[in-house]
Amino acid sequence: MNGMFHTTMSRPVLDEAGLRALERKWRALAAVSGASYFQDWGWVGCMAAERYADPVLIEVKRDETLVGLALFDRRTGPGGISLHLQESTDPSLASIFVEHSGPLLSITDPVLRQAVFAALFTYAINGPIGTVTTRPRRLVLSGVAPDCADAATMAGGLVAKKSARIAPYARLGSDELERPFIQRLSRNTRHQLRRSNRVYAAQGSLTIRRAETTDEGIAYLNDMIVLHDRTWLARGKKGAFSTTSVRRFYRLLLSDGVGAGEVDMLRVAAGDAVVGYLMNFTHAGTVSAYQSGFDYAAAGSHQKPGLTCHFLAIEHYQSLGFHTYDFLAGADRYKLSLADAQRQLHWLDVMPAWHPASIGTRLRQLMHL
Repeated sequence: MNGMFHTTMSRPVLDEAGLRALERKWRALAAVSGASYFQDWGWVGCMAAERYADPVLIEVKRDETLVGLALFDRRTGPGGISLHLQESTDPSLASIFVEHSGPLLSITDPVLRQAVFAALFTYAINGPIGTVTTRPRRLVLSGVAPDCADAATMAGGLVAKKSARIAPYARLGSDELERPFIQRLSRNTRHQLRRSNRVYAAQGSLTIRRAETTDEGIAYLNDMIVLHDRTWLARGKKGAFSTTSVRRFYRLLLSDGVGAGEVDMLRVAAGDAVVGYLMNFTHAGTVSAYQSGFDYAAAGSHQKPGLTCHFLAIEHYQSLGFHTYDFLAGADRYKLSLADAQRQLHWLDVMPAWHPASIGTRLRQLMHL
């Protein structure tokens, strides 16, 4: 990288000592980088030695100050080398869904920020990794912001796959506190929500409770998985907790996150009857609504467990002073009904022009001209 910036690439050893050293470096940079929860160490460092079986670390320094970090899992296959940003290549961990991802970067100027992103990604594609300098490499980036996605396309010769998904969110900040949240919703959503809450309340008072200990959080998690799996199996699909490795990841995430105030396991009930569970991440005033399990089997025709659970959660977090309730990627009806704004997140694979897959893609494009 030109000018005052210097980029290096290494293959860190993620043993106990290596993880402690990387954690110190990562947390220090995250504190000044406006990192999302998915970029901070609580998420990145959870089960890191297993999730990043072949880790690659890129560091960016401005003069002698660390300003950028990116951790990749490296995979070697018939098509060459791929680098997966802050995401495991282990198939048993594939359902761990990362969003609001991207390299850590403490630079705030948007033009310079995108230039540094582009240079970092170019280095990831073309720079040396150990003694291997000639194998083709591609970048796999999941759930990154538009500026990060645009920078990645500048770095490679071809974007093989690219998709964008909206991430709806509700604004809970001080400007919105003057009137109850429900009054900001559409007339139809207010009607459905009030009716759902009224029917549930007939069974007993609607309550929302946060698990206060790790053991209670894991108990909520186990109950949530039962409801989550039941819903997805009814659709003929596997849920997000289908492997032992994935379930272990979330239990470890809870073991540190509940006490640290970063992971909330919420139980919503009508009297003694469970309506549903939410797994939410809380970070820097933002709530990320990550996973859920709702009792659809017990819900009557006018009961909307997802709508009711998220509404109670929004009121709960608004009372605590959080400014954003992020539903994350997806255009589900309940998300759009409760949100009042949205962002875009991108998933893409970027390859150099000389990558075999890139050449094959270009040939197929030429054949269809």
